[in-house]
Amino acid sequence: MAPDLEGSLAGAPLYAVPQGEEPEKRAKLVSEEIERIRIATDVDGVVLKADTLGSLEAIAESLKRNDVPIRLADVGDVSKRDVVEAGVVKEHEPFYGVVLAFNVKILPDAEEEAKSKSVQVFRENIIYRLMDDYLLWLKTQRKSELEQEFEKLVMPGKIRILEGYVFRRAKPAIVGVEILAGSVKPKYRLVRAEDGKEVGEVQQIQEKGEALSEAQQGMQVAVSINKPMVGRHIFERDVLFVKVPERHAKALLTMFMDRLTTEEQEALNEYVNLMRKKIPFWAA
Repeated sequence: MAPDLEGSLAGAPLYAVPQGEEPEKRAKLVSEEIERIRIATDVDGVVLKADTLGSLEAIAESLKRNDVPIRLADVGDVSKRDVVEAGVVKEHEPFYGVVLAFNVKILPDAEEEAKSKSVQVFRENIIYRLMDDYLLWLKTQRKSELEQEFEKLVMPGKIRILEGYVFRRAKPAIVGVEILAGSVKPKYRLVRAEDGKEVGEVQQIQEKGEALSEAQQGMQVAVSINKPMVGRHIFERDVLFVKVPERHAKALLTMFMDRLTTEEQEALNEYVNLMRKKIPFWAA
């Protein structure tokens, strides 16, 4: 949440020295009032600098509407201290570890610090452009992070061992399979659809003698599996699932289900239900 800017200079009178009042006393009052402009919190949020209190309040309200927290809001040019504050936030909240500068300068030591620590500084003279620039960057960064996370996940897959295509019974077992849903890759582990027992890890995938990095739905390929013996641990016509780690399954169910095909969704749900027979609330 954006910090409350009450107690700032909103509605304060002009600082002309009243007749008969000592200038030093008035200067002290002004200094104390200006000091109250600087609003600092302990939250991991953006650092906001603006030329006037009115601009500061307007941008803070806009950030609040967009659920962007503020760590520090201050009137004046961007200083090295501001960049250091943003750098602290960036260590654990990289999307908020930035400086938003409206109609102010970036002091030379602050600019050097920003380059050194790779702290993003957004600087504009029009409020809506400043907000648009930052929010677009924020959206792009979040999307990129999701893409990277999605790419690291083990995808659901369902295969059937083809009858009459046992090329080697063990060490490793080499069998022909049909990909019923999703995909299979080397290093993916497999479990039996019958009881969820792990049977081994895919070592290699081949199609017509050519090694593949992935086999997708509808393909018929030969796979080598390191542990099982055909006829003891796995059998012709057996259905196997890719062993999706629980954390990956939960991420797929909660964040990426819309990125999966209908067949992948069905395979994932079947696999989750299989695991929940052994461990209630698995991936819940």
